[in-house]
Amino acid sequence: MDQALNPDGLGKLKLRIQALRAKTIANGCTEDEALSAAAKVAELLDRHDLSLSDVELRASPCERRVYETYRKKRIPLDDCIGAIAHFCDCRVWREKNPAGENIYVFFGLGADVEVAHYLAELIDGAVRAELGRFKTSVDYARFRHQERHLANASFALGMVASIAQRLVAMKASRDQVNESTGRGLVVLKTSVVDAELDKLDLKLRTARSTSRMVSMTAYEAGGAAGASLAINPGLGESQSETARKGS
Repeated sequence: MDQALNPDGLGKLKLRIQALRAKTIANGCTEDEALSAAAKVAELLDRHDLSLSDVELRASPCERRVYETYRKKRIPLDDCIGAIAHFCDCRVWREKNPAGENIYVFFGLGADVEVAHYLAELIDGAVRAELGRFKTSVDYARFRHQERHLANASFALGMVASIAQRLVAMKASRDQVNESTGRGLVVLKTSVVDAELDKLDLKLRTARSTSRMVSMTAYEAGGAAGASLAINPGLGESQSETARKGS
């Protein structure tokens, strides 16, 4: 039977994430299956947090986890990265690596940044895959050649905006469930991460948002693609799952 994870289970949890990462889309795992698995890992994280005492949580070390974009320009994931960090109770910022490429740095408790990196990888891949499918659609064929760059950007923006909204909604549901236990886990974890972040003495600034021209047809198609991704398996287990685990 699947019990709540204890501190010794943290290594096993990371191994589980690595195993999920190995099941790439190329190996037969669909975007829906991959994102559902990521949300399931977030559930396991919540159980793990609940299994720790406040003293143990305060003593947990924070880590940095870098997500490489291999791009010097912004990528669609940029509009979802904040929602991913929020979903995983960690902080994120953008830096340039020595090659001048953008990287995202997640900072937080070890398991949280691992899940954040995994989600970033999955969503980035899912957007690329769905954009590839959009390019073969009848709707895309209606765009004139000179309009297709705008259509591509609009589709990706619509998709990540949809996913970000769903991650925020899922996080609110998770927090509500956790708060019902009577412990302010989110507040405690935030205080731990913020205290460690202050020690780094980083000079972070909020990037100014810029207005962008979009094709509403492509944007809405991207939004529909984002809404179709199954990233919310539900916080409870089905009766069949419970019966199987108990057998």
